[in-house]
Amino acid sequence: MTQPSAPGPGPQSRNPGRKPPPRIVARFVAISWRDLALTFGPILVVSAAAIYLAVRLIQPAPPSTLTIAAGTKGSSFWTSAQKYKTILARNGVTLNVLETQGSLDNLRRLDDPKAKVDVGFVQGGISPPGATHDDLMSLGSVSYVPLAVFYHGPVITRLSELKGKRLAISAEGSGTRALALALLKANGIEPGGDTELLPLGGDEAAAALTKGDVDAAFLTGDSAQPPTMGKLFRTPGVRFFDFTQAEAYSRRFPYLNVIELPMGAFDFAKNLPPRPIHMVAPTAELVARDGLHPALSDLLIEAAREVHGRANLMQHANEFPAPLVHDFRISDDAERYYKSGKSFLYRTLPFWVASLADRVIVLLVPIIVVLIPGLRLVPGLYRWRVKSRIYRWYGALIAIEREAMGDPDHEQREALIDRVDAIENAVNRMKMPLAFADQFYVLREHIGFVRQRLTHEQAVAREAHEGHAAALLQKAAAQSQDVASRADTA
Repeated sequence: MTQPSAPGPGPQSRNPGRKPPPRIVARFVAISWRDLALTFGPILVVSAAAIYLAVRLIQPAPPSTLTIAAGTKGSSFWTSAQKYKTILARNGVTLNVLETQGSLDNLRRLDDPKAKVDVGFVQGGISPPGATHDDLMSLGSVSYVPLAVFYHGPVITRLSELKGKRLAISAEGSGTRALALALLKANGIEPGGDTELLPLGGDEAAAALTKGDVDAAFLTGDSAQPPTMGKLFRTPGVRFFDFTQAEAYSRRFPYLNVIELPMGAFDFAKNLPPRPIHMVAPTAELVARDGLHPALSDLLIEAAREVHGRANLMQHANEFPAPLVHDFRISDDAERYYKSGKSFLYRTLPFWVASLADRVIVLLVPIIVVLIPGLRLVPGLYRWRVKSRIYRWYGALIAIEREAMGDPDHEQREALIDRVDAIENAVNRMKMPLAFADQFYVLREHIGFVRQRLTHEQAVAREAHEGHAAALLQKAAAQSQDVASRADTA
């Protein structure tokens, strides 16, 4: 656009018959709230959406109460659950210990959403073939569950030699019974045959064996305490079965491990047992429902490490808990814990403070990622918004000048001047921040320049029109005089 030379006379002096545009009413303000709102609006909407998604996806606060399915009262599972209860209480979490029939009963309760059980001990190998348990996950194996078989009579080396006898294989719903039935079936002994399979477990089975009411008793951690097994081992006439085929059992049943009880493990002075004894043992898994809060998952594994991490006759120190995959998938939170331990917050802060801080951090992520970079763009976007309003009127002025170059007639030129006046009125009513006052006045100067050109061209055209009319009148007068002189001569 051609730059103006100097402001010309106002529109009233150039065209006395034209009504002047209204006086300047523009108000210079520090902030244009409309532009500011239009600039901030999209950023705030995106930030609000990101925060909303974070709130929906963020884990809620961990519950303060859990329920664990343990086993029969007095069993090793029950005893371990009581220790878990004490450990979780240090962090303000109440653990309700539910007495059950054992591993199989625990699994049934975990599978039942109406049972209101969050976690439980489940012995490996008791899950029915083909069962998927998609809603359950393992926090890891916490201990071996050795199978101890005590019996009367001469030494036997195979379970098949118990055929036709009275066997106490624990109550329905226990892991002991499920394991005993599987091993006895492999030896040709099944329910309904000539072997009497009695639902006796724990102290009841031990008492029946001592009295001679049964010929053999199958005991594991979910049905008896270690002192009960130790008492039976010292009882005269009661023998401890040596699984001489232990390696073969572990090959046939992958969930079984071979454990060797060392010579003299129970009593060095009396050398009990007098020789190494082979045992088979599945592992006990700490199984939870899929919705267990990650913070509680860490707490439970911490408790398992404290309860089951020490060395004993059956395991080495720190052998458990361990992410051993059996019937259930290892949870993602448990895998993360076994690889890297507790997060920094939970290592350094109290449990509930760390839980709150963890959720607040997740909430702050969208603010940091979206809102802060967005705020850095606001000044540039705001300047662009204000300048775009100025540039819009420049576009209108250029369009008027281009139309003026097409040699318009008088009425068309008048219409163009009216459009310039309308632009000036609109510009004078604009709210403009003080920082853009110089551009505002330059725009007004250019509006005046375009009006000056149009009015000047209009005046030139009018003068040309008036001069042409005067010339025609003079010509007509001359012709009239010429006619009159000819008439006089004639």
